[in-house]
Order: sequence, then C-alpha cells, then structure tokens
Amino acid sequence: MAYHEAKERLRGSIAPVVTPFDEEGNVDFAALAALIDWHIESGTHGISVTGTSGEPSSLTLEERKQVMETAKKAVAGRVPFVPGTGSTNHAETIELTKFAQEIGADAAMVIVPYYNRPSQQALYKHFKAVAEAVDIPIIVYNIPGRTAVNLEVKTLARLAEDCPNIIGVKESNKDFEHVNRVLWHCGRDFLLFSGIELLCYPMLAIGGAGSISATANVVPHKVAELHDAWFEGDIKRAQDLHFELMELNDVLFIETNPGPVKAALGMMGKITPKLRLPLDLPSEEHQQQIRRTLVKYGLLAEETQDEEMQKAT
Repeated sequence: MAYHEAKERLRGSIAPVVTPFDEEGNVDFAALAALIDWHIESGTHGISVTGTSGEPSSLTLEERKQVMETAKKAVAGRVPFVPGTGSTNHAETIELTKFAQEIGADAAMVIVPYYNRPSQQALYKHFKAVAEAVDIPIIVYNIPGRTAVNLEVKTLARLAEDCPNIIGVKESNKDFEHVNRVLWHCGRDFLLFSGIELLCYPMLAIGGAGSISATANVVPHKVAELHDAWFEGDIKRAQDLHFELMELNDVLFIETNPGPVKAALGMMGKITPKLRLPLDLPSEEHQQQIRRTLVKYGLLAEETQDEEMQKAT
C-alpha cells in the first residue's frame, strides 16, 4: 500500500484483536479467525493483532508470526490489516516487521520498546532503523504506562520528517496536550489514533484518524458506529456513543488489559477465557461486575439471582 493511499484507508476503528487460547493454553487459531469475521461483519474498519490486547510478550516469536499469518488470511483483503510487530528486542522487531511486509500487511504497528527505558535519541535510532528495513507504512505505538518511557513529540516529529513510511502514531497517552502537539509538529495529515478509550472521540475532534481501542473487542459495532457518525457529520450521535460507552470502557480496564476483555468475551461465548501467566483473569468480584455491565449493555441475558450465586460458588 502506497503511503498516501495508506493515509486514506487507515481510518476509523482498527480493532486490536485478542489472541484466543484454548484450555491448555495453546493459541486457538480457529477462534481468532472467527473473531476477525465477527469484527468485519460488525463494521470494524481495520484489524490489528499482537498489540497489547493480543498478549505479544506471552507469545513465542513463531507464534506471533502464526497469529499474524492466520489473521491476514482471515481478513482476506476486506479491511486494512495492521499487525503489531514491536518488541523490547531491536532485531526481533525488525524480523517481525519484515515478516508483516512479506505476508502483505497494509502497515505495521511498532511499540516503543518496553522495560529498557531508552533515551529519546535511542528511540529515534531504533524506529529509524525499523522504518528503513521495510517499505510498508509504520504506525508508531506510544504507551508510556506500559513502557515506562514517553516518546516525546519532538522525537516523533524527527522520525516523521526523516522516514517517509512513518505515517502515524497510536497514542495511549492520557496527556491531551501531548496529542494536540503531535498534529501540530508532525503535520495535520499525520495519522493520529487513540489508544485511550475516553479520548477516542476527543481525538477525532482535533483531526485524529481513528482509534485502536480494546473496547472494540467487545462492542465492535458500537465503536465503529461512533467513527462512522463522526465522519458522516453526525456529531450528536458520535457524542452520544462516546458517553454511552464510558461505563463499559471503565469496567474493561478494571484490571490489566486484556484480562477483563477476555473475561467478557468468554461470557459472550466468543472465546475460551484464558490468558497466559503472568497475566490472568480478573478476580471473581470483578468478573461479576463485568457480567452485570454486559447485561446492562444487552450483551448478555439477565441471569436470575440463583444462577449468579451458583457461578460465584
């Protein structure tokens, strides 16, 4: 995909799909393909895998490639495909990003390396080397709450200036001043995606391209509809959906993502609710809160008090 074409197509709700596991903890590739079909049928505008919601640090390098390849085949060109290829390891990041290009991904999402806490100059050198290793578009993924380092706007602007295939950023950054300055310094045509659920609508208002939101795993139709309403000029509907989704957003982050999301999808019958340690499902108390919220949103049938007590025992 040419860079200018990517900037036109990579918009709206790009769902960061979870990686389903079976009861034994193996990747459930059939469930992954089924999730992707459901997303596209629900109106999702793009598919991403092996981002934060996909538990990439719990997968082997080969598993990450298998998940990417399975997802690419399931998408089958119906919407853009943007796998996460970043890692704490520089060489592994390049290998995965090259693999994304080989299988025909439309772009790659590359996270700021976690745990290492690199300097801004080191981050510049890392992303520049990754960008120069491939021809596909790159979306940088800035999530300081997970990586312990913030990719500063000036560093991102240098990368956007020096690397023509770095076309956007996913900002999981609660600093709204920061994300405003991204578009100011990188250009208004730079793709800005929200990774913070409560900022998905506000980022659209300043010229954002869309969101890569964990909540889309549970209500892909609603998150897609919010973006459709905005792009169609129905501002009131987009605002209404923003506030309608707030309670669900909150409960899906009641513990570390993707634990609550996987619990919710398990309750909805979409996947086996399984994570790999060191991650785990939320506490039973939190799972009951998730269940009540899903019922409230019409995603689960309301249970009797006896059924709820039986599940709790």
